[in-house]
Amino acid sequence: MVLKFLRRHARQGDDVMPDKDDGSVGESGVDLLNSLKHFEKMHRFDPNLPLDELDEVETALNTANVEKGAEIEQILAEDNSPYPEVRASVRNTDADMPANTIRAWTIGLFLCTIGSAVNMLLSLRNPSILLTTLTIQLVAYPLGLGWDFIFPDRTFNLFGLKFNFRPGPFNYKEHVVIVVMSNAAYGGGALYATDVIVAQEKFYGQHFGWGFHLLFGITTLCTGYGLAGLARRFLVWPAAMIWPADLVNCTLFYTLHDHSPSDPARTNGWSISRYRWFLIVFSGSFLWYWFPGYLFQGLAWFCWLTWIWPDSVIVNQIFGGQSGYGLFPLTFDWTIISGYLQSPLVTPFHAISNILGGITIFFVIVSAAIRYTGMWYSDYLPVQNYHAYDNSGHYYDAKSVLDENFHFDEEKYHAYSPLYLSTQFAIAYGLSFAAVAAVIVHVALYYGKTIWAQWKLARHQEDDVHMRLMKKYRDAEDWWYIVLFAVMLALSFVVVCAWDTSLPWWAFIICLAIPMIWTIPIGIVQAITNFQLGLNVLTEYIVGYMVPGRPLAMMMFKNYGYLVMSQALYFTQDLKLGHYMKVPPRVMFSSQLVASIWSAIVQIAVMNWALGNIPDICTDTQPNKFTCPQAKVFYTASVIWGAIGPARMFSGQALYSSLQWFWLVGAVTPIISWLLARRYPRSVWRYVNFPLVFGGSGMLPPATVFIYYCWGIVGTIFNFFIRRRKSGWWLQYNYVTSSALDVGLLCSTIVIFFALFMTHTKAPDWFGNNEVLSTLDMLGKAVKTKLAPGETFGPTEWP
Repeated sequence: MVLKFLRRHARQGDDVMPDKDDGSVGESGVDLLNSLKHFEKMHRFDPNLPLDELDEVETALNTANVEKGAEIEQILAEDNSPYPEVRASVRNTDADMPANTIRAWTIGLFLCTIGSAVNMLLSLRNPSILLTTLTIQLVAYPLGLGWDFIFPDRTFNLFGLKFNFRPGPFNYKEHVVIVVMSNAAYGGGALYATDVIVAQEKFYGQHFGWGFHLLFGITTLCTGYGLAGLARRFLVWPAAMIWPADLVNCTLFYTLHDHSPSDPARTNGWSISRYRWFLIVFSGSFLWYWFPGYLFQGLAWFCWLTWIWPDSVIVNQIFGGQSGYGLFPLTFDWTIISGYLQSPLVTPFHAISNILGGITIFFVIVSAAIRYTGMWYSDYLPVQNYHAYDNSGHYYDAKSVLDENFHFDEEKYHAYSPLYLSTQFAIAYGLSFAAVAAVIVHVALYYGKTIWAQWKLARHQEDDVHMRLMKKYRDAEDWWYIVLFAVMLALSFVVVCAWDTSLPWWAFIICLAIPMIWTIPIGIVQAITNFQLGLNVLTEYIVGYMVPGRPLAMMMFKNYGYLVMSQALYFTQDLKLGHYMKVPPRVMFSSQLVASIWSAIVQIAVMNWALGNIPDICTDTQPNKFTCPQAKVFYTASVIWGAIGPARMFSGQALYSSLQWFWLVGAVTPIISWLLARRYPRSVWRYVNFPLVFGGSGMLPPATVFIYYCWGIVGTIFNFFIRRRKSGWWLQYNYVTSSALDVGLLCSTIVIFFALFMTHTKAPDWFGNNEVLSTLDMLGKAVKTKLAPGETFGPTEWP
């Protein structure tokens, strides 16, 4: 059992052990049992806490066994984290080492600059590639070691200012600061605001200048930082907010800086060090991707049944992975498994189960029922893709419904076509409605009392070992974050109101209310499950009703309404990483803020250089493929949601009006699961998470059912079977394996991209690269009823 394991290793660890609170020594038996009762109440529905730990707590409470209760509380709350994955990844000690150094700031800003510039430039190209923070984490390590070879360990005195270029060996706290700077700058890819600016300048012909660009970019990145700071008491300090993705980073930091061998008694007989295991898996991942990424691309979408019957509509619909149901999920490409959904080795099994349950119910069973009854004119459309269609079965031409001023022209709209979606795309909108309703109700029921208690207690709430260790550092004050949020809020109003953005000031207030309401609920779900529910559909939906017919207003509303929350959660995740690695909070504050502002400036500069110096940029015929794919998607969305509007798609007699019922479904189902979990607290209902059932499929499309199933199968193998049967191996090597697979893939992708694709070197010409990619599924043509030229489907009149 987990507690037995803890008892054996509760005192293990080097460096500095946390001081115990003085008040615990004289604590009475009654007070101790009350404290344990409070622990049980707070974690009663915690899906990440092992049931045997809760059972031991309940046994101590039911028997009023003070001695046993004291032992359990000591293990669970004082010596270490109550979560096995946290114990395996994060040390319950704090080493005395510098973090706020010239070395960390120099390397951090250098990589922040390079990463921001490269990601921005390549985001304008199709296909594109991104430098991720895992890549930066790996690259920063040799840079830090190289710094130690160049600079002396000597204190300099310049006009009374003392500094040292090398205050001891390069350490993991400095490494954390470097990675946090890059993650704050471009953890989610290129600056989201640049998609709006490129669409605005290249497709709408509006040029607002550098002042608008800089303020828009900076406020997009930094407004969420204020929310992140104020949400620390709910999303960072509580032990239950484990943030699984941070555990991978923590494991990799320790792996790179600690090369000691493993203890075979604790790792199911394995003695190889994490560092050596990382190098082995990294090398294998790097070398293997040359096969699915270049030599035999059919290994990625290994839908071999469609290879046998490439022209069969039904076979390609059922077994096709790209545009079908993908009911034979098999891939040999880590990109397919982790590209859209991140590594399945990180996501807890209970989250994987909820997501796969939602995929199976809605995107296989319900979708097939809709598909094969011809509902929503599905006979004329593919099962899945992310395009919108007109009534001739072609991609929807957004320009056909706009006048010369880029405003919606209703006469042109009725002369052209209503808008149609693939079956999966339409269902995805309904589930988005359900998810944003479900997350509010779910968090209110399961965590409402906890949130209220944490709000009142603030920094005085019950601490775990990591919180107690962090209390020795001066915290970044709440008023710092409040002032930052106020300044960014004021600058955002300047951006919206000083230029002709078509977004009224009152609509912008509603826009900012959205992330303020949803950041904490969605953050709680992400911190527990590793999945972030998106607000992009909600923001499009609201602005489409509030200010219809204004595409630019829609883009601005979506950017602030969605990105403020998304960036807030990126910052929060990094704050938890600093919390785990014992980096002083004030160093975290300054490094994240400076990196964000600097990155926005760099990305805006690179974007303007590209728009002014790359010939024919953002055109389909651009010779170097700088076609601005993301900006085009943003532009199309702005026309669909901002011009045509949700009322013509989801209200009244509109084709997809029935999807509005998902709002009610999302609000009601968490109440049912909560009541059942209270009635049967040890049953499967304690793991049911309806926001995840509805919202876990948020990447579909462009992800597919095939991708979700491949991801879920791998996650189940590691996080259910291996974790249960080889728990020692899983605790020691699981997250190292995940990071090695990811980093190996990224490095291989970068080499292939720059060495082969950028030089226009063609892949080998054979069956594994040609015929397997030419099936009806891969071409998106597995359609039951095909129209002749000039024919149309659907009604003759539409709203």
